[in-house]
Amino acid sequence: MNFEALYQQVLQWLTSSGLKVLLIVILGFVALRIVKVVAKRLFSTVQKKKPGVEGEKRAETLSSLVRYVLSIGILITAGIMILGQLGIEIGPILAAAGVIGLAVGFGAQRLVQDVISGFFILIEDQVRVGDVVHVAGKGGLVEKVNIRMTVLRDLAGNVHYVRNSQIDIVTNMTKDFSRYVFDIGVAYREDVDEVISVVKEVDEELRSDEDYKDDILEPIEILGLDEFADSAVIIKARIMTKPIKQWRIGREFNRRLKRKFDQVGIEIPFPHRTLYMGQGKKGEAAPLNVAVAGERAV
Repeated sequence: MNFEALYQQVLQWLTSSGLKVLLIVILGFVALRIVKVVAKRLFSTVQKKKPGVEGEKRAETLSSLVRYVLSIGILITAGIMILGQLGIEIGPILAAAGVIGLAVGFGAQRLVQDVISGFFILIEDQVRVGDVVHVAGKGGLVEKVNIRMTVLRDLAGNVHYVRNSQIDIVTNMTKDFSRYVFDIGVAYREDVDEVISVVKEVDEELRSDEDYKDDILEPIEILGLDEFADSAVIIKARIMTKPIKQWRIGREFNRRLKRKFDQVGIEIPFPHRTLYMGQGKKGEAAPLNVAVAGERAV
């Protein structure tokens, strides 16, 4: 074996094709970095048009999609160019890839459906990273969304991977703003107007608190007496907050409202039932026997 000839061939390849391969790798790496920067700056205009949390979420979602698609394209192009420099015929590979792609396309219809559905979900701005949504029977915080699937994490920390083709209805609870709905039950004996006045007082107190006022967009909206329930009358109200802040505001409001009701003596009733023993045709009532199980100290 002529090592001198082999050395010369390797050296010649390194100084010609080898340098080209290295240049392709470097250019590919630079192109990936440029894509990342350009995508971030490109969609920063979206955030400027719609400042705040909503703009940030939309810009991040679209930016990640563009980076994903362009990165795949750059890697495939660089791979084909490197194969050409290694002396491998690209034509037969591309032809075979076309045939394989056609066969896979027929067998991967669900994948195609995922991609098409994901494209429209992203373009129509239905779901963004950071939203809280219900999709395909699952709910949680959107951690990732791309053209193939949407990744949710629920309150218990469970992660749900939902294919986009399975998403028929999207319930987005944090788009632009959020609302917390109150069903406030009080005893039948209470004055409804007094209860509403107390609710508004608690709302003013909460909106004056430095820790909560920035998350509340509007004063509480009293919708009125909504229902005559078995043990209580239900007053319905709602409060508008910044996206994803409704649960924080709602829980604090409930805590303060309970404390205020205790202070002014407004009863939040326990469920109770009225017993009717019946009445005969002659007006007599059935006997009701009551047994005392123990003595009660006075």
